[in-house]
Amino acid sequence: MRRIAEDVYLLKMFALPNAINAYLIGDVLLDAGIRSSESKLRAGLQGRTISAHALTHAHADHQGASHAICEAYDVPLWCGEADRAAVESGDLSGVVPQNVLTRFSEKVWAGPAHPVARVLKEGDEVAGFKVLETPGHSPGHLAFWRESDGVLILGDVLNNMNLFTGIPGLNEPPKWFTVDCDQNRESGRKLAALRPSIMCFGHGAPLLDGAKFVSFIESRR
Repeated sequence: MRRIAEDVYLLKMFALPNAINAYLIGDVLLDAGIRSSESKLRAGLQGRTISAHALTHAHADHQGASHAICEAYDVPLWCGEADRAAVESGDLSGVVPQNVLTRFSEKVWAGPAHPVARVLKEGDEVAGFKVLETPGHSPGHLAFWRESDGVLILGDVLNNMNLFTGIPGLNEPPKWFTVDCDQNRESGRKLAALRPSIMCFGHGAPLLDGAKFVSFIESRR
């Protein structure tokens, strides 16, 4: 577990550094990797108490171990309204484009269904972070923002690595995994307007250069 900011920790879940990330904010776990990530998550959380598990979105590489973690720690699962049906049914076909890549990831990575105890919406508070609705990559995608120190956990609105090569650097999420690329780009502009200082991604290392983040998003107009 790596400390990123006060009460914000990055959990390692994959052999390739930062390939798939989860975060602990306060006592809330954000995202849960793929189905086989349970053991690494539990190792990273050893000695920690968690009160809830929240998702940035319901794709197979973020909800894969959600059911197992919620069962193991006896905690509720939270997500965005438009992703709720996918989480509760285990059928992710409505929140990701259907193609060879996504069908493979759903078969190999996705976790089972789990009930949603709380639907998160714009303006809600989670462990000192404000919930932001950022649809596009998935219909119910969420980001988490702490204004006091400029920490932004943005899921897959942007990636800070190329998902196919592993090369570091800012990228928009691949269209093969994104329901509405134009809407996702609009969500990116919403986040850039915050002028964040520390950006934490679902894929890729955290970025401490807010100007670089904003410049990248503005270049995509």
